[in-house]
Amino acid sequence: MKILLFGRNGQVGWELQRSLAPLGELVALGSGPDEGGLAGDFRDPAAVARTVRTVRPDAVVIAAAYTAVDKAESEPQLAQTVNALAPGAIAEAARAVGAAIVHYSTDYVFDGSGTRPWREDDATGPLSVYGRTKLQGEQAIAAAQPLHLVLRTSWVYGARGGNFAKTMLRLARERDRLTVIDDQVGAPTGADLLADLTAQALPGLLAQPDKAGIYHVAAAGETTWNGYARFVLAKAQQRGQILKAGPDQVEAVPTSAFPTPARRPHNSRLSTARFRAAFDLTLPPWEQGVARMLEETL
Repeated sequence: MKILLFGRNGQVGWELQRSLAPLGELVALGSGPDEGGLAGDFRDPAAVARTVRTVRPDAVVIAAAYTAVDKAESEPQLAQTVNALAPGAIAEAARAVGAAIVHYSTDYVFDGSGTRPWREDDATGPLSVYGRTKLQGEQAIAAAQPLHLVLRTSWVYGARGGNFAKTMLRLARERDRLTVIDDQVGAPTGADLLADLTAQALPGLLAQPDKAGIYHVAAAGETTWNGYARFVLAKAQQRGQILKAGPDQVEAVPTSAFPTPARRPHNSRLSTARFRAAFDLTLPPWEQGVARMLEETL
């Protein structure tokens, strides 16, 4: 199998280089020109589509995206190009060469209302430019190449680079008290978990094309950003870290305490029942992945 990966330097893309390598030949591209003139810059949809036609892979995995949620409010055209037009062009090229598509999307395609975990067939209603352009990307892929997996996820973190846990640890070393939002609910999901699940699901899609479609993929369980922060600080203290602010010094505040250009969904819960049943996989609790990430970074 030949796999073409876009977005190799992002959190998920970095892990995908590891998880996809055992499946066959992997061509992994960043956002700049690669050896052989292959283009990975999603600001140029025609160029990345040409890359697909040149490589002629069996599968294309799209881990590149415009993810600056607040900045997207002032750059809607760029966000649409990267999140919708480029994936659509790639999907059209993939259909032409007979390649399957794996693409990552987000709970931001929903309006964040209610408390029930979102199912794949629930009505969408994005609150932000980011959510709207990610939904447009889903729709463009589905229209162009029926052989696709669109994996919606939430609260993604990676051990490589910056993340919420590292920010909380830095602030807890500097401050006596932290204030963290307590009215948004979701499941922190590791980039490594997403990559491993992709490597498990892709062969299943190729063997059984009727498994194509949209799936929700996230770690099991749920928490708030406040609960997430408290968990991180408690784990750090257990490992002997000296903090000015421990878990009991994390104050709960509403989303309104931190106004942002883009509205955040309050309910980011995702029902993963369809994915687990289709691919016979288990999604571990979010605490397990975060604890493992902290073991690597502390």
